[in-house]
Amino acid sequence: MPIVAIEMSRTAKPQSRPPRLNYEQRLLGLALLAGLPAVFVAMLLLWRGHYSQNLQWTVTVLVIVCWLGFASMMRNRVVTPLQTLSNLLAALREGDYSLRLRVSRSDDPLADVMREANALVSIMRAQRLDALEATTLLRKVMEEIDVAIFTFDGEGRLRLINRAGERLLGLPSERSLGLGAQDLGLGKFLQGEPHRILHGPPVSFAGAPSGNVRWGVSRSIFRQSGLPMQLLVVADLSRALREEELQAWQKLVRVLGHEINNSLAPIKSIAGSLESLIQREPRPADWEQDVERSLRIISSRAEALSRFTGAYATLAKLPKPKLGAVEVAAWVERVVALETRLAVQITPGPPVVLRADGDQLDQALINLVRNAADGCIETGGKASVKWSKTGNVLQLVVEDEGPGISNPSNLFVPFFTTKPGGAGIGLVLSRQIVEAHGGSLTLENRTDGPGSQAIVTLPV
Repeated sequence: MPIVAIEMSRTAKPQSRPPRLNYEQRLLGLALLAGLPAVFVAMLLLWRGHYSQNLQWTVTVLVIVCWLGFASMMRNRVVTPLQTLSNLLAALREGDYSLRLRVSRSDDPLADVMREANALVSIMRAQRLDALEATTLLRKVMEEIDVAIFTFDGEGRLRLINRAGERLLGLPSERSLGLGAQDLGLGKFLQGEPHRILHGPPVSFAGAPSGNVRWGVSRSIFRQSGLPMQLLVVADLSRALREEELQAWQKLVRVLGHEINNSLAPIKSIAGSLESLIQREPRPADWEQDVERSLRIISSRAEALSRFTGAYATLAKLPKPKLGAVEVAAWVERVVALETRLAVQITPGPPVVLRADGDQLDQALINLVRNAADGCIETGGKASVKWSKTGNVLQLVVEDEGPGISNPSNLFVPFFTTKPGGAGIGLVLSRQIVEAHGGSLTLENRTDGPGSQAIVTLPV
């Protein structure tokens, strides 16, 4: 019996429901209901009173017409602004921000809604212009940047590529968009660490340079329309390194040519003078003294040139650090004891042990302390060394009360010096040693008084 009832209920047709009234119909009905009691009472009094039938019908028609007219008018006063607002929202949805609502001068709630809607349109229009300008700028940057940029969807298919990417693949965007990463030869780039350097292309790209190439690969994930996307950036680091190498060689040749010419020019001039002196007949009485003096000058300039080339060899052939345990306190005390021209003050810091090459760190700190002492001797100030530890980073500061730094741009230019007889490699060698240990060296003028400070940071 229950089974039969269930089957009957399944086969029974659903009962038809009366259609629901829409918003306008309900609003008109409420307006009519609001005036219905008054109309009913008026009609009751009118037809029960002692009035002529002609008057009764005339008043009845007039009351009903007014009743329906005012109800319809109230409906229009409510529905028309809503329809206008709906049209505005539809225009906004379609991206049309040119429409504006007419706002009355009254301060009623409807006028406030209209003002807020117009303000919303202005804000959305400004945001859209900003977004369009930002998108245009982004597209322009992507087109002009000399780095290949690719965007892949969740299925590994290419969705965006810039000009550099087209040149790398040797394919225009019309032929490459929609292809898979494996088909384009970029499958290995989408695997492994997100940021890494690869030597040589995984596959032979049509636009890749020949020879040993070093690629910088960076991969990240973002969302577009709620879907995950992968952004792949591939940069040819070999060309940038070659340009840096060329600039370094050009700079080196300029420095070497300048220094060698400075030594060869007087040697050439003196040699010419000696040649003319020897060829003169008769020779002057003091010609032997002139020859001896000229030879001494030639020997001095040759020795200076030899020192210069030796200093360059020291800078160019710095060996790799031989790591060992270096106590910072002992290191600083050992180096400061070598400066005998003045007493360098030591402000002790926390006990720190570095994994570094002690001999190279000694050489770096000797140069910094010597520079600080030179400045203090010139002005009669004091020099000090202090250190601190923040996390896994040691910061050592060598301060002086000297004249300060007048030309910071040339501090680390090889062979540039302002000291008489200086070689101009002390600071360069110190920075090279510190950077070989994974740290950094900066020089700047002090802000708490006269003089300068050298700041060395090293990993602990």
